Amino acid sequence: MQRSSNKSTLILALGLVYILWGSTFLGMKIGAEILPPFLLTTLRFILAGSIMLAFGLWKEKERPSARQWANAAIVGVLLIGIGNSSVALAVTVMPSGMVALFIAALPAWFISLDWAFFSRKRPQPLTLWGLFLGFTGLFYIFDPFHLFTAGPTASRSIPLWPIPLLTLGSLAWALGSLLSPRMNMPKQMTASGIQMLAGMLVGLLLSVCLELQNWHKFGEMTVRTWSAVAYLVVFGSLVGFTAYSWLVNNAPPQLTATYAYVNPVVAIFLGWLILDEQLSAQSLTGSAIVIAGVVLMTLKKK
Repeated sequence: MQRSSNKSTLILALGLVYILWGSTFLGMKIGAEILPPFLLTTLRFILAGSIMLAFGLWKEKERPSARQWANAAIVGVLLIGIGNSSVALAVTVMPSGMVALFIAALPAWFISLDWAFFSRKRPQPLTLWGLFLGFTGLFYIFDPFHLFTAGPTASRSIPLWPIPLLTLGSLAWALGSLLSPRMNMPKQMTASGIQMLAGMLVGLLLSVCLELQNWHKFGEMTVRTWSAVAYLVVFGSLVGFTAYSWLVNNAPPQLTATYAYVNPVVAIFLGWLILDEQLSAQSLTGSAIVIAGVVLMTLKKK
């Protein structure tokens, strides 16, 4: 019975992270129409972190030690302060789908760092084939080098300077995710709240240093902007981040990292549905390849 319950929780947590985090690219894109990216990160996580920490302290009835506070804060800086902030900045100057393509390299960072520094466990052949197939599908969808589409495209004018920042953010996210289950942490909701607030402080520092001249835009927020922020707080952070925190502490890293392949596919369909972006046969074919890769990566996982 316990094994069945854990399996159901695993499926639910994966589903939430697959769908909800796929939609956060759209939410950040809409929020950044008015707010500068680091201010958006600060607003999102000061709200979500305060709610999560207060609820966690009340519900879990635990008073974390100084070591637990510090450990949770370190993970929060890696996941949110560096990882999420790099994405928030990139989506302001790049198409959200293209940002998702770079984030899709996360499974490779997970597997490499886990193999080199943590479990020392060589990935199984199916995992490697799934990794290759998933990246191939995403490469086909976004076609960054125009191998499958002819003629000029908008992606030729995409700036390249966010790529190193996204790489740094991906490395930080993978490292924080791998460290979390190996450190003495508070209970889950309390730890999530601390992580969000620690990451928020990094976003606030970056915003003060780089965006202070644009803080007046906070007063220009529309209903559309507030709706995007509310969605990011409730579904992207409170629900999605809680599900992800459960996964990094209870599921194999290779399985947890599969969300990075599904999120871009979700982003494509939401862009078509909400922003009237074109959904081509190439996108549909590539999405099918991505799903096949995820199936391979999750086969025979206990």
